[in-house]
Parts: sequence; C-alpha cells; structure tokens
Amino acid sequence: MTTTDWITDIALVLVVFRQLREGRLDLKTFLIPLGIVAFVAHSYLDSVPTAGNDLVLIGALMAVGAALGIAGGVYTRVRAVGEHLLIKAGVVSAVLWVLGMGARMGFQIWVSHGGADNVARFSIAHHITTDQAWVAAFVLMALTEVITRLATIFVRSRMVDRTGAAGTATRPAPALDRTA
Repeated sequence: MTTTDWITDIALVLVVFRQLREGRLDLKTFLIPLGIVAFVAHSYLDSVPTAGNDLVLIGALMAVGAALGIAGGVYTRVRAVGEHLLIKAGVVSAVLWVLGMGARMGFQIWVSHGGADNVARFSIAHHITTDQAWVAAFVLMALTEVITRLATIFVRSRMVDRTGAAGTATRPAPALDRTA
C-alpha cells in the first residue's frame, strides 16, 4: 500500500468518526466524502473489466457497499433544532463504516503481504480475468457505500419534522371531525 492509499483509507474512516459528535447537516457533510471517493475513483479506476465473471465480482461488492451504506445512513440520527438539521452517527453506523473501509484496507494489506497467490488462484477458479477487476470492485464498493449512505441521510433529512421529531414526515396530522 502506498502512502496515498493509507491517507485515503484513514480519511474515509475519519469522516464517520467526525460524525460521532453531533454536528450540522450541511453541504460539507456531503461534499467531503464525495470528494474523497471521487479522488479515489479518478486515481484507481482505469477501467471496468467485463470479461469472465468480472462483473459478477464487481456487482457483488457493490451490493455489499450499498447494504453497508444504506444501513449506515439508517443508523445515523437526523434531527431538527430550530431551523437547522443535526446528524450524529450512531455506534452501529460507525461500526458498519469501519467494517466496510477496514475490509478494503485489510484486503490491500493481505494482498501486499503474501495473499496475492491466493487471490490469483481464486480468480482463476472463478473466471475473474484481471487484477483490475478487483481494483474496480473495491473502488466501486467504496463509492457505492458512500453514495448510498449520503443518499439515505439526505432522504431522511427531508422527512424530519422541523419541530424536532426525527423521521417524522413533514405533512400535518389529519384533522379530527368533531361534528359527529
């Protein structure tokens, strides 16, 4: 792993740790993680291989990223205080985020320190054609996790009752008919 790999992985982990402390939901909340994964995608994603079972690998890891992202967004508290929205990542959200980011980092370390032959054997046995398929799968997994987490938080923020009840739709309660 290069220094850039370490810095990028640690920065993505710190994004959620920053949210363990309640803070304002603002444009920075969305732009910082999107900027980091855009940088990663630009730096590492040269192509998306489609031969053999490459797309199966990529799709499977993207599905894992989506599941982690949605669950992480669901377990992030969103509430209104006055006219401001506040978010706070819950323990489950942080654990899921670290699990996803840590799994990718762990895989990189394992491959760099003796696991490459095992990955090559697995790839041959399962018709994964190039190492670029693994790169694409893990980069797109991270991208999917970030986007689905942010999308979930965004959708939930639109459902917050501005009087303070998180997760409550903003439509008014139906009026009771008192004439009966």
